[in-house]
Amino acid sequence: MSLNGARLTWFGHATWLLETPGGKRVLIDPWFTGNPKAPQDFDLGTIDVMLLSHGHSDHTADVVRLAGEKKPKAVVGMIELMDYFEGKGVENGVGMNKGGSTEAEGIRVTMTHAHHSSSFGEEDGTIVYTGEPAGLIITLENGFKIYFAGDTTVFGDMALIGELYAPDVAMLPIGDFFTMGPFEAAKAVELLGVKRVIPMHYGTFPALPGTPDGLRDELGKRGLNDVEVIATEPGGTIE
Repeated sequence: MSLNGARLTWFGHATWLLETPGGKRVLIDPWFTGNPKAPQDFDLGTIDVMLLSHGHSDHTADVVRLAGEKKPKAVVGMIELMDYFEGKGVENGVGMNKGGSTEAEGIRVTMTHAHHSSSFGEEDGTIVYTGEPAGLIITLENGFKIYFAGDTTVFGDMALIGELYAPDVAMLPIGDFFTMGPFEAAKAVELLGVKRVIPMHYGTFPALPGTPDGLRDELGKRGLNDVEVIATEPGGTIE
């Protein structure tokens, strides 16, 4: 699979490090603390941009720590989510909303819809509302487009995402239970019109039984045998 000069390293669940053709390093939905699939001795190096899809702790548990350590030039997410993290000391927050776009270190980020929920649980048990969940269209310096769907089920307007942004590759959750599983993800691929898919948000816990092979099977049932499903193990890199 070609990412047109980009590299994606998976840390399990929905945590990814994107290295762009222009040499920027983008951390997506950072969850290392308590993540049973995350490699423990991996050196992230510098982080130029951090992208957040929603507020659940299995996507944001290490935002405050890593924003303090790595000092990214921009931390991009839903406005209520960024208001929350700015209150925790996170600097360079870019709070936006669906349909909007922003430029960060030469990368264009467009926020799309997602069907899920979004909140952060405080240590005292308080549940904090962190805005709506979102997907992200990430346009790299060379024009290559990645659709990071975040946590979502399939929804009809994925066809609009395909029409408007024509992503080159889609990163889709397939675990089931908390997000769509392979059955729904295959329909998402059909609506998006993409030919390359990177599955995520599966295998972290027994409650997430979806598999890449299951997605391949469901794509075959829809006659989408020409779609390439590219999976890697936690710690692995797609390039």
